[in-house]
Amino acid sequence: MMQNILNKIVGRKYVGILRAWVPNMVAWGTVGGVALIHFTDWRLVLDYVPYIRGKFKDE
Repeated sequence: MMQNILNKIVGRKYVGILRAWVPNMVAWGTVGGVALIHFTDWRLVLDYVPYIRGKFKDE
């Protein structure tokens, strides 16, 4: 059903290209997200992770 809709809107060729690129885009998006957290204030981000939140209460 969804593939038929995509084929009508985008075309079969581009749906195939998109399927090939989705895993790559997910991987690079994950790497970019981790890099963003690493190079910014990582503690601010990790304060929202429940398991890690309690470790920094002394500071």
